[in-house]
Order: sequence, then structure tokens, then C-alpha cells
Amino acid sequence: MTQLKLLAIFAHPDDEAMGMGGTLAKYAAEGVETHLVCASRGEVGWFGPEEQNPGPERLGQLREVELRNAVKELGMTSLSFLDYIDGQVDQADHHEAIAKIVTHIRRIQPQVMVTFPHDGNYGHPDHIAIGQFTNAAIVCAADASYKDPENLAPHRVSKLYFMVDGEDFVNLIAPFMGDMTFPVDDQIRGESPWKNWMITTRIDMAEHCHTAWKAIMCHKSQLATLGALAEMHEDAAMAVLAMQGTFFRAFSLVNRGRKLESDFFEGLR
Repeated sequence: MTQLKLLAIFAHPDDEAMGMGGTLAKYAAEGVETHLVCASRGEVGWFGPEEQNPGPERLGQLREVELRNAVKELGMTSLSFLDYIDGQVDQADHHEAIAKIVTHIRRIQPQVMVTFPHDGNYGHPDHIAIGQFTNAAIVCAADASYKDPENLAPHRVSKLYFMVDGEDFVNLIAPFMGDMTFPVDDQIRGESPWKNWMITTRIDMAEHCHTAWKAIMCHKSQLATLGALAEMHEDAAMAVLAMQGTFFRAFSLVNRGRKLESDFFEGLR
């Protein structure tokens, strides 16, 4: 059997662990190569007292270390950065960003990829942008006429998933999170839960939630974003994390239908 490979592409350190840590840990434990590409190093989002803010360069260094520790905890195969600045991913040159992602796709040759959906889960411009760049890069990576910076051979991805927050999960965490809205330009954005019927894929990764929790705890500088969830007893946190394995199958070349999937690699094994 061809080595199974999963490539996740997100915007910030912590997206991987807080978003789908249990799922990544599950596949890594099964022997699937799990790779992560992160657009930025989280240089801007400081959540502590302003007088303790280390500044963008030092904060980026700190969060890179946190992410590397989380990736190691999850058992992932590799971590790469696109080297954009937190909060500016949506302003990146799209030709350059797409070319960078194409290079990773062609080098790794994953059958399955995961990124953010069109709404970025809660409207974050960086999330939306990296999802758009990734969709475009998948098309370009399969095109023999598209030349990436390393002149690698084309690669066709078999399945693409969006990491989505189901309404059951959002309803469960909402009381612990407080106000989950934030301003973008002249708009107020916030969590946009996906209805249960919209979810195409549920991954049972409950036995890997302890690993996911350890990975989340690696992101010490970001724990404030979890509100009261960060103070939960670990057993209670497990019940919350177990509800995270919800995804939307954006496309598949190997399977079909409305029957709920339980495996990213359905149709490939």
C-alpha cells in the first residue's frame, strides 16, 4: 500500500492543536504521515498585560517553540512555515502564497489535505485567506504546466477537507468562552457553527484527546483565548475535545454519497 499522508495547512500556531489535535494524533499513531504548514508565527496576538508584551519578533520566536513542542506531542512528521506575519496573511501576494503551498504539496505528496472553510470558522481574515490560497494551490499542484519555485513534479490531491465547528460543539463551549465576537473593518464577526446535516465526516479520536490536551497546553501564551476551558479539569476537557472531529469533505476523487464518513482515507485504503 502507498504510504498514507495527511497535510494540514493553517494560519497560526495553535490552530492545529485547538482545532483538530485529537484527529492529528489519531492518524499519526496509526502510522499516517501527518504534516503541518503554518502561514505565520503568531507574532501579533498578545493576550497578557501589555507591559509584558515581548514584541512581535520575540513573540513569534516564543510561539514557534510552542508550536514545535505541540507538533512533537501530536507525533507529526513535519512542520513548515510560509513566513507571513500574523494578521497580514490576507494581504500576502497571492501568486507567491500559492506557489509556496504548491511546493509543499508537491514535495510531501499527500492524498488528503485539511484547511479552513470559506468562513474561517469565525470570520478571521487570516483563516479565510489561507483556506483560499490552499484551494488554489491544490489546483495548481496538479497542473503540469504550473511551475513552482523548486520545479517539482505535479501532484494531484485525492481529498480536501474543511475543519469545521459543529453546532453541538459550539453550543457546548459557548458558556465557557464569553463573547466570541470581534470587529473586522466595519463588521462584527463571530463563530459560525455548521449544522449537523452539513457535516460529512466525523472522526472518532476520543482515545487521543489526552494527547491533544497536552499539545494544547504547549501553547502557553495562547491559553487565555480558551477562557474558562483552560481551567477545566482534564477529564472534563476530554469530553469537549472528543466532539471536535467534525469536517466537511470539500471534494473527493475516490468516494461519494451522503453517508457520514468516519475516516479521511475512506476510498483510499
